[in-house]
Amino acid sequence: MDTYSLTRTIPLNDEYDVIVLGGGPAGCTAAMAAAREGAKTLLIEGTGALGGMGTLGLVPAWCPFSDLEKMIYRGLAEKVFTRARESVRHEPSSKMDWVAIDAEHLKRVYDDMVTSYGASVLFHTSVSAVEAAHGTVKTIVVSNKSGLSAYQAGVYIDCTGDADIAAWAGAQFHQGDTNGETMPATLCMLLSNVDEYAYRFGDNLYAGNKNSPVYAIVNSGKYPRIKDTHMCTNIVGPGTVGLNAGHLWDVDATDPASVSAALIEGRKLAADIRNALAEYHPAFRNAHLVSTGSLLGIRESRRIVGDYNLTLDDYLARRSFDDEICRNSYFIDIHTAKDEIEKTKTENVVEHRFERYKKGESHGVPYRSLLPKGIFNVIVAGRSISCDRIVQGSVRVMPVCLAMGEAAGAAGAMAVRAKGDVHAVDTKKLRARLKEEGAYLP
Repeated sequence: MDTYSLTRTIPLNDEYDVIVLGGGPAGCTAAMAAAREGAKTLLIEGTGALGGMGTLGLVPAWCPFSDLEKMIYRGLAEKVFTRARESVRHEPSSKMDWVAIDAEHLKRVYDDMVTSYGASVLFHTSVSAVEAAHGTVKTIVVSNKSGLSAYQAGVYIDCTGDADIAAWAGAQFHQGDTNGETMPATLCMLLSNVDEYAYRFGDNLYAGNKNSPVYAIVNSGKYPRIKDTHMCTNIVGPGTVGLNAGHLWDVDATDPASVSAALIEGRKLAADIRNALAEYHPAFRNAHLVSTGSLLGIRESRRIVGDYNLTLDDYLARRSFDDEICRNSYFIDIHTAKDEIEKTKTENVVEHRFERYKKGESHGVPYRSLLPKGIFNVIVAGRSISCDRIVQGSVRVMPVCLAMGEAAGAAGAMAVRAKGDVHAVDTKKLRARLKEEGAYLP
């Protein structure tokens, strides 16, 4: 590929203490927490709404907020969850796990909470370049309808989901397995005009139910795009079912051409899933495909090399850390490799691959796992933290991302007062502050 050297003068904004990149769950709570702690905070988001996969991605339900005994994703995570469930009255008030998401309501929740804490939001703005020297991010360049502009801040919190800022600043990272293969993606969808009675009392679509019609769909061969039995569904509104279903393999989230091709294929797959369900399940005979996600459901891309790598041994040992900033109890949720699907033609139920935690069990997530090694003023929160690939299959989901984001935001504000060194944050003070705000840190 040829290169082009761009030389021009662009406007510079250096009024912010903390800039958060990416407005998914981790980015939203990071912005809330940084602003709450007194830092002048800007949240930059590439789309037109906050919330990431819970809103524009149309994920139909929250992963568990409990350790099967009590809620463990607390603080800002609990506040988001409590407000989000106000519009899903069909869910029991005591339910903490797999609670349905009303995506439009959740957009407003994030808007209100982020701005009420005092953070500014810039939509439809993408980071285009990072200028760094000697492990310190000096400037970021963004693009939007105003053209190119530059921003400088004391601390940058990378919640892009792909560790873009850290990687572009020179941080080391891993991506996928030893061959570079990552977990498959999913394009979620909404189906309306669903017969709720037939849905509630008919055959459960979940692949863990061996009577699920999805097995007949896959085995029929009528819908060749439907290659496996991955099918998670929730009633998200009157006569409306959200589906986290189907898989798209060989997607590189850091390659725009790859993501673009997957979105095109994902929309075709969604139509096939609707048609297959209409044929094989009475609840969906007259179902209407209302929408597919504006965001592709990426499960895995870059993982930073951090000051501490969270390991499978840590997970299995339910390990605690002196600097832990949240707890996590979600099971290891690794979705099936392409060659495995082609051999079996089914989806091995992911929950059964590794030992499940018992009631009350969880592990800690250390602050050091959020810190790219050798990078002075960047904190990473979300699915890209430093961890074994297997463990990433657990820590990548929204409740733990919410908790990590709050810690990153609070730490970012503290680091600004320490001249921007995110590695110098006093984690005892950080943990104490998080506890004051309701975090679960036993």
